[in-house]
Amino acid sequence: MNKKHPGGEPSPSTSPTRPAPSPDHGDATATPASAADPKRWWALAVIALAQLMVILDGTIVNIALPSAQRALGMPDADRQWVITAYTLAFGGLLLLGGRIADLVGRKRAFVIGLAGFAVASALGGAAAGPGTLFAARALQGAFAAVLAPSALSLLTTTFTDPRERAKAFGVYGALAGGGSGAGLLVGGLLTEYLNWRWCLYVNVPVALAALTGAQVFLRDRSGRRGGHLDVPGVLLGSGGLVALVYGFSEAGPRGWTSPWVAAPLMAGVLLLAAFVWWQHRAAGPLLPLRIFRDRSRAGAFATMGLATIGMFGVFLFLTYYFQAVLGYPPVRTGLAFMPVSVGIVIGATQIAARLLPRTAPHTLMASGMVLAAAGMVLLSRLTVHAQYVPHVLPGLLLVGLGMGLTFMPVYATATVGVPTQDTGAASAALTTVQQIGASLGTVLLNTIATGATGRHSRAHGPADSGTALAEAMVHGFSVAYWCSAGVLLFAALVAALTVRRGKPSQAGSKPSA
Repeated sequence: MNKKHPGGEPSPSTSPTRPAPSPDHGDATATPASAADPKRWWALAVIALAQLMVILDGTIVNIALPSAQRALGMPDADRQWVITAYTLAFGGLLLLGGRIADLVGRKRAFVIGLAGFAVASALGGAAAGPGTLFAARALQGAFAAVLAPSALSLLTTTFTDPRERAKAFGVYGALAGGGSGAGLLVGGLLTEYLNWRWCLYVNVPVALAALTGAQVFLRDRSGRRGGHLDVPGVLLGSGGLVALVYGFSEAGPRGWTSPWVAAPLMAGVLLLAAFVWWQHRAAGPLLPLRIFRDRSRAGAFATMGLATIGMFGVFLFLTYYFQAVLGYPPVRTGLAFMPVSVGIVIGATQIAARLLPRTAPHTLMASGMVLAAAGMVLLSRLTVHAQYVPHVLPGLLLVGLGMGLTFMPVYATATVGVPTQDTGAASAALTTVQQIGASLGTVLLNTIATGATGRHSRAHGPADSGTALAEAMVHGFSVAYWCSAGVLLFAALVAALTVRRGKPSQAGSKPSA
């Protein structure tokens, strides 16, 4: 039996190998084979549908935002809250949502998240004023924070066979990476051919279909009986994450020196430091730190964070490039992003899922990051006169393939071998890293691009023409793409050095060397 220290976590074993896990604290991979569940592939469809809805909502309203602003009389200074309200609640409450899934049961948390997301979406679609829309978006984020960790932990506990797990995580990784691009396309179609409200209403029938499927196909996993919610951990962890996400979101419009940016960032760092201190001492921690003790799992978390920092330059800058420089309408802009989603789907489901059962995960992660970095380098060569097929398309395909090769083994490695009672917390932590990476990457890369654009304009004299303004903007994007490539190459190095060579089914089940 594992000995426990005052922090309530089992002390690491001193022997080269660990004894077989007990039923109460066993690894998720020690459960009966997934072949015993004939409904497991239908369960994957339900989980995938819910995950796609959550990912889509991160970007589906972006193209609809100008229409919503005009319809509701929203001031320019407030329009960012349509996006920020969702990301604040989602990123800030993920750890709480993951622990709720562990305590009340994965299926129950999944159903609660779906139902709440549907209600919040209907409320936002019917909004008569900006305040109602902001509140609805925050509610969407809060219920997404319950839904996303429970979906990933259900996937982890449903598929235990290594080959089936690889296929399942291939689908999940494809949706996680490609959903943002698909959201831009769906948002453009709904906005152009219906109206902006349908970017929110569309979630209602999707959620209802997933709710029906959950009742039929998902196996119920009981919660952690007798467990208690770590209230101080909730306040410190969620408060710190909300402060960080808010600070990052305000850095773009206000600048890094603004007290509205510096104060929340500092508060977020202090709160998270206090959170880590408390988790070492809490009897039932919100985020058991034991899940990070495995080197491969920690490396997978770091790779995910760096990958999302580098990736979000694609969506941020190409949206402006397509519409402001090339003059694309909303639907064409959404279609232009589809090669990224297609590349992610192919990379995750057709390449990584087939190779992972017999290939070291760090090989796939590092290779994917190098491919994505090469795509960023190609995008850095764009000009104001570039054409889509010869100049933009190759870079998008490389980025998509690279992300698909990376996301799939990251999800599999970060969640395999986690004790069953901690799968929700581990899933929430991984999604939190992804959210924080996206927020940080958006702000940092936007700051770099804006600064480079300003320097280019000053160096080449006043930008009196539209062409001069476009050239300065594209130069700023190019500098940011080079920075993205550097971040992705660093992610490849981290994956190669930290993730072990063992098979994915062994990751996390043995102590690191």
